Parts: sequence; C-alpha cells; structure tokens
Amino acid sequence: MAEHAPNFTTLEVKDLVKDIRKKRIIHGVSFSIQQGEIFGFLGPNGSGKTTTIRMLVGLIRPTSGSVIICGHNLATSHNQALRCIGSIVENPELYSYMSGMENLEHFARMIPGVTRKKIDEVVERVDLSDRIHDKVKDYSLGMRQRLGIAQALLGDPRLLILDEPTNGLDPQGIKEMRAFIHDLAAEGMSVFISSHLLSEIQQMCNRVAIINNGRVIKVGHVDKLLDETADKTYWNVQPIDVARVIIGASPGVTVLPSDPDAEHMIVTNNAAHLVPGLIHKLVAEGVSVFSIERRKPTLEDLFLHITGGGMDE
Repeated sequence: MAEHAPNFTTLEVKDLVKDIRKKRIIHGVSFSIQQGEIFGFLGPNGSGKTTTIRMLVGLIRPTSGSVIICGHNLATSHNQALRCIGSIVENPELYSYMSGMENLEHFARMIPGVTRKKIDEVVERVDLSDRIHDKVKDYSLGMRQRLGIAQALLGDPRLLILDEPTNGLDPQGIKEMRAFIHDLAAEGMSVFISSHLLSEIQQMCNRVAIINNGRVIKVGHVDKLLDETADKTYWNVQPIDVARVIIGASPGVTVLPSDPDAEHMIVTNNAAHLVPGLIHKLVAEGVSVFSIERRKPTLEDLFLHITGGGMDE
C-alpha cells in the first residue's frame, strides 16, 4: 500500500446532505483523503456512492454540507476546486468512432495549457502507446478504462476519482488496474475508489469509508477495521450434522451460515484457545476431524458485522 503524507488533505467532505424530491438520499456524509492515499468508498449498489461522487465532482449540488478540494471550497471556488480533480464517473465518456489519440486531443482542447508532450506522457503512463492510434471501438474494456484514466490525467489532478474502476475487467485487467493505481499513489496522487467489490477495496486501499442507505457507517484503516471482526474457523469434519450440534453447544462459539467457498465445512467465530478443547470433544464423540483452518476476516465479514445484512439492499 502506498505511503502518504498525512499533513496535506486533498479532499475534505463535511456533513454532506442531498435531498431529492423532498426525500433525503445522503445523510451527513463526512470523510477526508490525504495526499498519496488510496481511499475506498465501499457500499452496495443503491447505497449512495454515485450520488455522493456526483456532488464531489460538481455534477449536482448538495442540499447542505461542504466539499473542500485542495483547500478550495467547491461551492465558492468551483473552478479552482475542479482543476484539482480528474474523474471517471460510471463509464468513461469516449467517442468509439475516433482513435484513442483523437479522443485525447479532443478533451485536451477543453483544458487550458495541455501540450502535445503532456498527451504523449499520459499515453505512455497508461501503457497505450502501441494502440493509441486505433479506433476506440476496437479497444478491450480494460483499454477503454485506461484511456479514460489518461483523459482524467490530462489536467495534472491532485485527486483522481474512479467509480467502479475494475467493473467488467478480466483477472489480468484487474491486476493491471490495481498496479497502476498503486503507482499513481506512490507518485503522490490521491486516489478515491468507489466500489461494491469488497475484495478489490481490501487489496487496493489504505483506508475505507463504508456507506449504506446514504450514511457513512464506518471510516478507518482497512487493517484496523478488520481487527474489529473475529477470525473464522473452518472445520472439515464428518459426520457434519453430529459435529454441528457439538460445536454449536460449546460456550464462546458461534456457528455461522454456510460459506459458499466451504459448503461441506462448519464455519465458526471463536477464540483460538477454544480450538483444542473442541477437537477433544469431537473426537470423544466419534467425529473425524480432517482439518481445521483459521482465516483472517475480510471486508465482507466486516460489512456483515456492522450492518447485520448483506451487500444487497
């Protein structure tokens, strides 16, 4: 994960509220992002992520609250604040009948001071030099994402906002996108990543804000947040029904719902020191213990723990 300078705040969001047709959609959202930090904005579809992002980039106005970008208040210093941002909200806005280079030249004309040298620099930065003169309609989804990021980088932003950057990418494309984002942060850029993919946020981000039903319910360093969630124990035992009764009746042990990745195992939350006693009980009752595995929690576990529900609204 990228190191960052904690003394410079790139983005500060304070008590952001949005009402649409007299219904409150966003309820007092607050968080901040530091220089060189990869910050995750995590929540299920419909949780308020995109509405919040649209306020951050000036596409819609908040009902109340403030957005401060590199020290500029978005409401009172709109242009200065937006000069500090590059963004891809939802899908990159690209012209498929034009080449990648023609797209960048078109967008560069809208940004004062962008030179040919700068265009060539961002093309190289996103590793599209070999295909930049091909039509965008012939690009893979990963290449379109990289071209969109090149477009977002033309104005030398201090903050890059990406909405679901790995959505639809194959495993290799996800790996390349992850490495690219880490490289940007290592150079001092702040990167804000909105996603519903818990595993991607966990692998990419320094800190995360978890949003649900328009409310930020947790903000913190990923590792520290995960420390709040108990480790899981996976029991590969037979007969499983007998073992489930024995384990479930043991003090200090919670039997969890079946894990899709371990359908034929019992999954529990329990302290590590309880495991030897449980093994002794199982063996004494004729249960065969084939393996036991302790696994660290994931962001999905944390989300379930703090919301009491799944990722779908």
